[in-house]
Amino acid sequence: MHPAFSILLFTTLAGAAQGLVFALALAVLFGIELAPGFLGLALGVAEVLLVAGLAASFMHLGRKTRAWRAVLMWRTSWMSREVIVLPAFIALVALWWLSLRAGLGAPWSWLLPLLALGGALLLWYCTAMIYACLRFIEEWAHPLTIVNFTLIGLSSGLVLACAMAALAGEARFVQVFGPFALGATLAAWAARATALRRNAGIRHKSTLQSATGIRTQKLVQKSMGMSAGSFNTREFFHGASLAVLGNMKLGFLLLAFVLPAFLLAWGLTVGGAQPWVLAALVQAPGLLAERWFFFAQARHPQNLYYQVVS
Repeated sequence: MHPAFSILLFTTLAGAAQGLVFALALAVLFGIELAPGFLGLALGVAEVLLVAGLAASFMHLGRKTRAWRAVLMWRTSWMSREVIVLPAFIALVALWWLSLRAGLGAPWSWLLPLLALGGALLLWYCTAMIYACLRFIEEWAHPLTIVNFTLIGLSSGLVLACAMAALAGEARFVQVFGPFALGATLAAWAARATALRRNAGIRHKSTLQSATGIRTQKLVQKSMGMSAGSFNTREFFHGASLAVLGNMKLGFLLLAFVLPAFLLAWGLTVGGAQPWVLAALVQAPGLLAERWFFFAQARHPQNLYYQVVS
């Protein structure tokens, strides 16, 4: 598939914001003391990331004024469900932030964080199911897609939360959630590596032989099925070489998982804010590269007809 940068940005920013809110909600529910100023700042950062992600998703639309119609298919479409859950989650985070400003106590002090936990999990599930439900794209049609969206978002959010806490002097937060950030990063690495191994071994159900009914093993496509480029040739194939794909895979594994894991382990060992901030900065481009590869690796069956080959 041809990855649209707006979708890469949306899924990366929203996933990190969900992980950040998830960590903050757990801290509040488990009674970890946080300075009100830090909690409000962190929720504000999460809100900015969510709104920026929502704005980025609009850039992918052809007719932006018709975006509201996406909610109409909520009974059958996971994208419609995501369109409903995302603004609700944004409103919930904003309400939590406002409750802090107003100094509201129980039940809001525990009810809003609890709802935020559920909202983050539901949004991860809706976003991942947009791709996992597409049975004809075999690289996506697997529970690992849901696992990876959740773990990668959780890892990026925890790393960001620990970096902000280290800068703000919230030592207790870093002490408690630092190991969880490292664990989530290692788990995300393991799950993504498992998905890569699975995808590399897929024997696709759709082949030139099944598409044409010609069973010879020497069947070769010589043209792209059209005399000129079209939507089908632009949007369903990335155009990158195998070397670019290989380098991108190596790059995102290194930046999104390996280096952050080492930096997090360093931070847990020596303390200080520098390792945590470096981990967040290093992981950010790695997450974008990972999401690009997620789309680019998917082989749409229509490319059996439309893909340009020599």
